[in-house]
Amino acid sequence: MRIAIVNDMVMVVEMLRRILRTVPEYEVAWIARDGADAVTKCDQDNPDLILMDLLMPVMDGVEATRQIMKNSPCAILVVTASVENHTSQVFEAMGYGALDAVSTPILGASGNPESAQALLGKIATIGKLIGKSAPTSKSRTLTQRCTSQFTTIASPIPPLVAIGSSTGGPNALAAILSCLPANFGAAVVIVQHVDAQFTPGLVDWLNPQTSLNVQLASEGDRLEMGKVLIAGTNDHLILQPNLSLSYTKDPIDYPYRPSVDVFFKSVAQHWNPPGTAVLLTGMGRDGAQGLSLLREKGWHTIAQNQATCVVYGMPKAAVELGAAVEILPIDAIAPTLIEQLALMR
Repeated sequence: MRIAIVNDMVMVVEMLRRILRTVPEYEVAWIARDGADAVTKCDQDNPDLILMDLLMPVMDGVEATRQIMKNSPCAILVVTASVENHTSQVFEAMGYGALDAVSTPILGASGNPESAQALLGKIATIGKLIGKSAPTSKSRTLTQRCTSQFTTIASPIPPLVAIGSSTGGPNALAAILSCLPANFGAAVVIVQHVDAQFTPGLVDWLNPQTSLNVQLASEGDRLEMGKVLIAGTNDHLILQPNLSLSYTKDPIDYPYRPSVDVFFKSVAQHWNPPGTAVLLTGMGRDGAQGLSLLREKGWHTIAQNQATCVVYGMPKAAVELGAAVEILPIDAIAPTLIEQLALMR
């Protein structure tokens, strides 16, 4: 895989070069010291992946991501040391098409093996998505299984809206949630492809943009009307037989973490009243099979249309499977959710 590095700090660039050299299949395509330089170089030599810093002179990583995805699109991974203080920029970059984000590996006399492995793990996952994965020497085995058993629920089962999203998802989610009323009478669960370290920031970023209560989904949470729960770990969010939420590592080698398909399929298995499921912008095919299964179970299923997607991958796969009852632009999805909720009453 040919990988470009965009960072204005010499020491960070050298650290990233050393980490990439540990994988024989990875090649540094070029290095840019600011966003403007990256835009020019990407137009001349389009790499498989760009490691994009956020804060740089001349042009920052957000604007560089926007211009690259408009003029010479390729996979972009945000690599930044300024996550906590610049959460909005992280999600703005993802809204323009960056696939994911990870903290810059910690510098030191001998580097930091854990932070380096986190970066390599992100690169490997993106490699699978774009068909440039490096061969692995061994596979991991599953060590955990869901063991919860069915119990009676005292409270009424609320209507459910299940949403899956990836590349460009944060902005699409904001567009939908901002249009739902405070008295929206359904539970909402979202699976967005983003590393666990950024999910608290995603919640903080979305909350001011909606009148609903947005929270991270925790082990054992139950679904409530007017509450939006977002998958919050690098394991897969699932609905258990007792209708509470849980996390599982299974399937361990699945490239999408957390997976929309895993969640949708668990909902199809355990949630009896049909609800509404939505598959938004994103690279790859995650969620298409799950959406198809939900449609078979009588759910109203929606795929975002191509014109309003940052990347028309996941919704396209769903459309090709015949999984979507409706194919809608992003601004029509919230009104449709409100309409479907009224029909359920």
